[in-house]
Amino acid sequence: MHQPTGHPRRWQILGVMVFSLLAIVLDNTILNVALKVISDPEAGLGATQGQLEWAINSYTLVFAGLLFTFGVLGDRFGRKRMLQVGMILFGLSSLASAYAQDPAQLIVARAAMGFGAAAVMPATLAIISNVFSPQERGKAIGIWAGGVGLAVAIGPIIGGLLLEHFWWGSVFLVNVPVVIVSSLLIAFLVPESKSADRSGLDPVGVLLSIVGMVGLVYGVIRGGELGTIADPEVWAPALVGVAVLAAFVRHERRTPHPAFDVRYFALPRFSTAVASIGLVFFAMMGVMFFLAFYLQIVKGFSPLMAGVLLLPFAAAQLVFSPLSTGMVKRFGAKLVATVSMLLIAATLVGYAFIQVDTPIWAFLLIMFVQGVAMASIGAPATEAVMSSLPREKAGVGSAMTNTIRQIGGALGVAILGSILSATYRDNISGSLTALPEGVRHEAGESITATMGAAQQLGAQGASLIEPAKQAFMDGMHVSAVVGAAVALLGAAVVARWLPGREKAAPPVRQPDHKEPAVV
Repeated sequence: MHQPTGHPRRWQILGVMVFSLLAIVLDNTILNVALKVISDPEAGLGATQGQLEWAINSYTLVFAGLLFTFGVLGDRFGRKRMLQVGMILFGLSSLASAYAQDPAQLIVARAAMGFGAAAVMPATLAIISNVFSPQERGKAIGIWAGGVGLAVAIGPIIGGLLLEHFWWGSVFLVNVPVVIVSSLLIAFLVPESKSADRSGLDPVGVLLSIVGMVGLVYGVIRGGELGTIADPEVWAPALVGVAVLAAFVRHERRTPHPAFDVRYFALPRFSTAVASIGLVFFAMMGVMFFLAFYLQIVKGFSPLMAGVLLLPFAAAQLVFSPLSTGMVKRFGAKLVATVSMLLIAATLVGYAFIQVDTPIWAFLLIMFVQGVAMASIGAPATEAVMSSLPREKAGVGSAMTNTIRQIGGALGVAILGSILSATYRDNISGSLTALPEGVRHEAGESITATMGAAQQLGAQGASLIEPAKQAFMDGMHVSAVVGAAVALLGAAVVARWLPGREKAAPPVRQPDHKEPAVV
């Protein structure tokens, strides 16, 4: 039974949860620095650009599509059990990725890694919610959120260090010792917990959630690959996904034993917090996408140095995430969240003024402020979601939070990336007239392609370098402004609907399924 003061080993358990999550979160960013090596026929696998994209997207697709499902299964069969299964699968599939012999094997192994990660992510937050009392839960989630932010930022640094000393597979092999240590700690320290509700599993709802999420995420990812939403490969699966998710909502409102009661979205605290998380990660992941190209291609930094330059963001996450709970207690969630979203919008506007020759200290300052804002809204929003639900639904709540985070990030990369690509193609086309007509289209697809063409042309291609950098900066500026507009939308949402300090959250009871409800 849950103790009023929390589990006696709750802080050790929190450390285990953060450590277990380390490999999962790192893997979202660590692969990026290894892509160039993996594409090398001699040092890597000789993967094509499309195969590299699928090596990233197969992980994201499975991860986002199954998060919600594993939250439900963890509530039903035990969160500790689900966490252990996920860690073992993640470790084995990381091993398979490290020793893949061709791109197809790597893509399949990465999908398996996403499967394991989807089992781990919701279980960590659900276990934290169950071992901590309501009085300490906000602080614990703040530490958890800080660990997530730190792992995101240091991923490129670790990847760069590994590639300087080992082969490309080391970026996956590094997960194995983390999994072994985590599995032992989980076995000895973490208590089992599950929902007291022994009702049916709602297999129809679970299936609909999987199909709907996979269809929607696939469409978003494919749109980012193709740079358009007009292709049937983009809008067809996305529309199918939306239609299936609509059927999922309808089914969940009617079934006597829903996997997730959609009427919780009628709670302003829950729905607003979930929306803010999605909008924040839309802006953040979209920005991180174009910053990688800015630092490595426009500014000419190595992958390791580019990762080091993200340390101000990591430091801000580490310091301010644990402090965010205190700020919420003093000023109220509404004010803290609104100011944080406005700060995120301001940093995105700042990126719109960065130029090719902007001093690097200005970039570092913007990154630090962005990290502070992200840290200040992440923990309060997550705590708002978790505190809006009954304790026995903790796994579902954490799964929903992380699913929205992944969907928001995928949308950010796809939409802002597409805007960047379209702007770049329009602005660089006039500088490619000197190239043979057969290679102009390919050379104008991205700054990477243009730089490759310039390198092949030797001295003649030198004239393409500066126009390519400026065309990229123009696309980056447009994308940053769109991201800022999304952040402003998030500020308006939390300012309007997130409860303030003066409103204490009422106790939540299970809705009566016999009464119809409007969501």
